[in-house]
Amino acid sequence: MKRLALELRREVDLTPYDRFDPLVLAELYGVEVIRLSEIECSPAALRHFQLARPERFSGALVPQSDGSTVIIENDSHEPERRVSTASHEVAHVALEHPFAATLTDTKGCRVSIAEHEAEAAELSGELLLPTDAAKRLAFNKVSDADVARRFGISIQFARWRMNATGARKIAARAAVKRRAT
Repeated sequence: MKRLALELRREVDLTPYDRFDPLVLAELYGVEVIRLSEIECSPAALRHFQLARPERFSGALVPQSDGSTVIIENDSHEPERRVSTASHEVAHVALEHPFAATLTDTKGCRVSIAEHEAEAAELSGELLLPTDAAKRLAFNKVSDADVARRFGISIQFARWRMNATGARKIAARAAVKRRAT
């Protein structure tokens, strides 16, 4: 995933240390991003997903009858959450994950493949905060809040990436080793 993320970042002229905008990659891949508030749905459904239970829907990749796909994003979420959602959905496109034309099964449960969701989560993490950048930031003792600000992601996402990449552990071990010599 690290290599693929770096290739995708190069496609949009970014280094591992630049802020990633998933909408640029979506446009490059011909994927339109539509806000939930812009689609034709009942006012009750819109109120439900944007006011009453916004945590129930972040976004979805939806196939169109012409063979194209669109990302529907919940525009009631904070910008950092929307960046994460769009990155996750465009990661599915980049990974060429097949998907069903239906979003739910007969019981109303969301249809997804756990392996594909994990892959998209990993790739979107690498797109938003690459391992190399996380390591450099850890060596420079940059806080999660500052990492989040720099990369336009939530503090929780920054913390997850700084831990998932092992960046903080690598920096801590290097500091112990330097002190021992």
